[in-house]
Amino acid sequence: MTSLSNGHPPVASRDRVALLVIDVQQGLFRKSTKLYKADELLATINGIVESAHAAGAPVFYIQHSSEKVLPWGSEDWQLHPALHPTGADRIVHKLKGNAFEGTELDGELAELGVGAVVVTGLVTHGCVKSSCIGAHDLGYRVVLVADGHSSYSKDAPNLIEEWNEKLSHDIAELRTAREVEF
Repeated sequence: MTSLSNGHPPVASRDRVALLVIDVQQGLFRKSTKLYKADELLATINGIVESAHAAGAPVFYIQHSSEKVLPWGSEDWQLHPALHPTGADRIVHKLKGNAFEGTELDGELAELGVGAVVVTGLVTHGCVKSSCIGAHDLGYRVVLVADGHSSYSKDAPNLIEEWNEKLSHDIAELRTAREVEF
């Protein structure tokens, strides 16, 4: 098997699936425009995390930092208290919308033999979209949880539908939370 210049096997040869929980942080639940279906989203994400754990799939919590919205170390920056990462779960800190840009995420996935990622989290038209595209561009098979991402926009239902549609064209496979398999 040939390997990439970074010493990792090509993504296509890796057979594990990992879960990426994008930016489910307290500050995004405190916006003046409320997060669309926040309670349902948290329940959906926790259900997917439980499924990943039960299957032995690696779980990555992605945590964004920015000076204006989610300042590093602040209460807003913290993961939502409804999430319960285990000691085996990994936390990846990022400064850009794409969870792969400027982080060690790709290398960590490669070390675990991951070739496919399941994506859930916040926000639909921001970091979820960017991370799906970033994963696809690196050669990962991307599964977007169609009912597992949201936004605090007043147009959230339309944005979710729009980006599910757009990303389903050559970027990500759409699956409901019940359809996701690890």
